[in-house]
Amino acid sequence: MPTETVYGLAARADDDNAVAGIYRAKGRPDFNPLIVHVPDATTAESLAHFDERAKRLATAFWPGALTMVLPRRESAPLAAAVSAGLPTVALRCPAHPVMQALLKTCGLPLAAPSANRSGGVSPTSAEHVSDSLGDRVDLILDGGQTRQGIESTIIGLRGDGTWALLRPGPITEQQIADVIGSQSDAMTSSKIEAPGQLASHYAPGKPVRLNASHAEVSEYMIGFGPVPGHVSLSESGDLAQAAARLYACLHLAAAASQALIAVAPIPFDGIGLAINDRLQRAAA
Repeated sequence: MPTETVYGLAARADDDNAVAGIYRAKGRPDFNPLIVHVPDATTAESLAHFDERAKRLATAFWPGALTMVLPRRESAPLAAAVSAGLPTVALRCPAHPVMQALLKTCGLPLAAPSANRSGGVSPTSAEHVSDSLGDRVDLILDGGQTRQGIESTIIGLRGDGTWALLRPGPITEQQIADVIGSQSDAMTSSKIEAPGQLASHYAPGKPVRLNASHAEVSEYMIGFGPVPGHVSLSESGDLAQAAARLYACLHLAAAASQALIAVAPIPFDGIGLAINDRLQRAAA
């Protein structure tokens, strides 16, 4: 089903067998946790312990593209697999009207990673889901092209008052800091605490060369701004547009006849940090 970021592969988060179906369909490593989607902050607080920072972030950014990794309540009716053995749970309240309607209709929290084979390029359209998962899923809700195009920002809130950016996304580190204060760099973790932290991820199935000024004969070029290419993330150099088009362009490159992919340099400003994070993992 669609969210405002990418399409998600959803299963009821309280059922071990249903969650296992996500892992089977994606071929996903069992040490990679899943994001649990909820319709509102009240539901989220029944699943995890919210401190004042979490409440301020929920007020500022939910519904929206922020996922918070929080201490899981012992009483939370969630399958163990969604936390991948960790004492925390990743929670998000999405803004997409189709996903909100689905959550309210079923009355259950839904575990929903991106709807693609594990490690592959995330889907931003129903067609991408069909191409990647095919008959591994029972139903695809077509909500059109997603608006933001890259996965949610994930942060971990620590018990000592610090926080860590676990995955950059549409909501920037500075926007978060404006609400709850600056993070402690020392608390940024190298272990897998949230989705999208594997070194190799979002891979199009071909070698990817980054910061390319031009394409070789054997390369499909993904441009940015005035850099010529087979396709451009944004001809005007708009980073928000580039983020929204990133996975669609990678899907085009994966389907092209060229054996390799070249990508033009992308600024690291704002949401450009999230774009470069995805590209570096795609190239790993």
